[in-house]
Amino acid sequence: MTYSEVAKRLRLPLGFILGISYLIFARPTPLTLAVGGAIALVGVIVRGWASGHISKNERLATTGPYAHTRNPLYFGSFLIAAGFAIAAHWALLLLVVAFFVFIYAPTMQRERANILERFPEAYQAYAANVPAFVPRPTPWKATHPDEGDGGFSLDLYMKHGEWKAGLTYALVIGWLIYRTVTGI
Repeated sequence: MTYSEVAKRLRLPLGFILGISYLIFARPTPLTLAVGGAIALVGVIVRGWASGHISKNERLATTGPYAHTRNPLYFGSFLIAAGFAIAAHWALLLLVVAFFVFIYAPTMQRERANILERFPEAYQAYAANVPAFVPRPTPWKATHPDEGDGGFSLDLYMKHGEWKAGLTYALVIGWLIYRTVTGI
């Protein structure tokens, strides 16, 4: 089993363990909660925007957030995790960065190979113009015929179940506000 495969298997269980630990031990202040909550909300929005643009394994997504970064779903997840880390204590941001480097980076590499195999010509041009993780400020305009109509699709958003990220965000923010107000 390769490191990438191990990382793929560990991604969700480790994420849940870290998330539950976070909910138990987080002690946000009003300032850290406001700053971290805003960053996490941006992450939820990025993930929602991305999920409305991707038809997995059917076409190469190059529109919407995919015109800024090749991995907007992971970038959104990073913002959510980073925001919640900042809400609790800035030092937790180091744990989030380590988690993404050691768990998500190999996952993105494996997915890159899969996408390159499915869409070799289109992906070469896309990868040459759009960064893998940190978004470019201006959108790249694809010229490949497989780029699709480029609009956000509520049907795709619902199909991918991304509304659950918004619900989870609201529940976690509610819990953190409760802990901040009560001091529990």
